Amino acid sequence: MEDQKEIRRSDFPDGFIFGVATSAHQVEGARREGGKGDSIWDVFSEREGKIKDGSNADVAVDQYNRYKEDVELMSKLGFDAYRFSISWPRIFPDGLGTNVNERGIAYYNDLINFLLEKGIQPYVTLYHWDLPHNLHESVGGWLSEKIVEYFALYAETCFASFGDRVKHWITINEPLQTAVNGYGAGIFAPGRYENASVEPFLAAHHQILAHAAAVDVYKKKFKATQGGEIGLVVDCEWAEAFSNKPEDKVAADRRLDFQLGWFLDPIFFGDYPATMRERVGEQLPYFSEREKELLMNALDFVGLNHYTSRFIAHVNKPEGEYFYQIQEMERMVKWEGGESIGERAASEWLYIVPWGLRKVLNYIAKRYHNPTIYVTENGMDDEDSETATLDENLNDCKRVGYFKGYLAAVAQAIRDGTNIRGYFAWSFLDNFEWGQGYTKRFGLVYVDYKNGLSRHPKSSALWFSQFLKGTKENDII
Repeated sequence: MEDQKEIRRSDFPDGFIFGVATSAHQVEGARREGGKGDSIWDVFSEREGKIKDGSNADVAVDQYNRYKEDVELMSKLGFDAYRFSISWPRIFPDGLGTNVNERGIAYYNDLINFLLEKGIQPYVTLYHWDLPHNLHESVGGWLSEKIVEYFALYAETCFASFGDRVKHWITINEPLQTAVNGYGAGIFAPGRYENASVEPFLAAHHQILAHAAAVDVYKKKFKATQGGEIGLVVDCEWAEAFSNKPEDKVAADRRLDFQLGWFLDPIFFGDYPATMRERVGEQLPYFSEREKELLMNALDFVGLNHYTSRFIAHVNKPEGEYFYQIQEMERMVKWEGGESIGERAASEWLYIVPWGLRKVLNYIAKRYHNPTIYVTENGMDDEDSETATLDENLNDCKRVGYFKGYLAAVAQAIRDGTNIRGYFAWSFLDNFEWGQGYTKRFGLVYVDYKNGLSRHPKSSALWFSQFLKGTKENDII
């Protein structure tokens, strides 16, 4: 097995980027500091029963006030890059693009400058789910085509303010999650579920057009002088056919269409996958000819967020949410003989299946003409424990094994010929895990929520540092 030999940095090409990732809402806090407006997640978290532990991200892990400490730690560990997101309501508190919040601009300037001072490259995501609440209230958020114009204005402000130093831009993070969980299942902000056969497809459509509009602005006004690159981040769990039956293989392909094809096919081929057109019907919006022109090849790279894999079997009339019903498939975690697809992490959806990452990377390379790819998120969670000692919390040996296996899969995919340029571990810090609150911990660095949010590198952080530097563990920091 590929993941049984020790993985080394030398298994990756020269110039390959290793980074860590977070998002603004999950780590910044400072909800009412620095002139920030409310996001849909700020308001959603106030609704009873929406967050598992009743918590919110008003303080989160306070990176807004502790960014220097965090960047220093990244630097000591030896990471090349930091993928973080800008909070849209910290730049435009009302979302409308009229009154820019100069204190928000100043904060991100300080963060970017300090990263560069420490030799760490900023990889900046413009939208990681924290839509200005006012845009949801006033125009309907991602359900309105007006959002495309507002996003382009916001993106242009960021390019103009930060693009002299930021050379790697991501427009939108995981549009599938916003569409399905925000506008279909209702378990993510803004929490809509009333019209699950229509709204997810509308929200996705406008995210795709907003991405294209931002890329157009960048290419026309900034790229020649700033020299950066811009891409989109999609998420995908690998879909492995449950059996050799033709209907299971077709179902697995269909599952990939509904994850990756939904967002990448319009950019590479000009329209949604035929399988989606057949199954969603008239609820799936159409692109105008002008929009198709704007979309064609509107990215410099594909960002892939990947955590886990599933077996997929064809089912005629599956139960559950509409989005899964129309795919006519069942997601399973056991082989026919009863053996699990992999060991489970803390979250019920997350199984450790390194070979799935190699397969999805090769799938993207084959289907989309071998584009530049960054693995923009990859990681696993532990359950938060009320009783474990600090030493026990820091000894995350399962996460070390996860990273060894998945990095070996990335190295193998590179040898297969895929054009992968970088890898970002999720997450640098334990943080606010959306609907799960603080009950799950994805961090390489432990955050002590009960003792002043102090930071403590886990075994996985020390392993990563050893991997990056080729040093012994006790030489690291």
